[in-house]
Amino acid sequence: MDYGLQGKTVLVTASSKGLGRATAQLFAAEGARVMLSSRSEAALRQTAQEIKAATGNPQVSYCQADVGRVQDIEQLFSATEREFGGVDVLINNAGGPHTGHFDAITDEQWAQAFSTTLMSMVRATRRALVHMRHQQWGRIVNFASSSIKQPLDQLVLSNTYRAGILGLAKSLATELAEYGILVNTLGPGRIDTDRVRSLDADRAARMGVSVAEVQKQAMSLIPLGRYGTPEEFAALAVFLGSPMNGYITGQAILVDGGLVKSL
Repeated sequence: MDYGLQGKTVLVTASSKGLGRATAQLFAAEGARVMLSSRSEAALRQTAQEIKAATGNPQVSYCQADVGRVQDIEQLFSATEREFGGVDVLINNAGGPHTGHFDAITDEQWAQAFSTTLMSMVRATRRALVHMRHQQWGRIVNFASSSIKQPLDQLVLSNTYRAGILGLAKSLATELAEYGILVNTLGPGRIDTDRVRSLDADRAARMGVSVAEVQKQAMSLIPLGRYGTPEEFAALAVFLGSPMNGYITGQAILVDGGLVKSL
């Protein structure tokens, strides 16, 4: 199947590992020009080399950036435009915020999570829209969490700011439709990533049980009976971010194996 991504420039933030990396690799496999970013230049360099080798696509580059910093986002877009041209497809992704109950979260952690989780997407989207509006076409896919449908224990920061991402996407879908720009939000459930492994380890420590027991309990709540893979998540992200998607916008879609039961 041809997703129509040849010649498209795709920027994937937080893409040196996990969901971002899997998504960037699939875009590269479909022939897109892909810009990677994360806070670690060494990780980015290795990831770019591995994606090029795996896909045979030489048009994969990277730029070190902390998406919580205004100046880093500007540098990231400038680097992308110099190398590949304006961003046609923006994949908004960021590392998960601190965990903990409400009483344990400090003002500093609230501010940091606000900047990294929500404002990073506001700022990156604002910057991408300059080119997208001009060409009357664009795709924006925001990575959030299943907490956009059902709050998660010990994740009050994620529960709060991921809901903001959903509200932002809903508003933008209406405002940008006339320009041919589609905006959607994906909520991963229990996907096998470093972040989920870390959350499982934290939960195991609190409960005084093994990580294997935590995972067994978690999988018992998932109708498909297992954690998802980053590649399974990436498949939907790439579809929504491609010309193949012509009529889906303003939607919040969970990739969770049926975990969340809400309508």
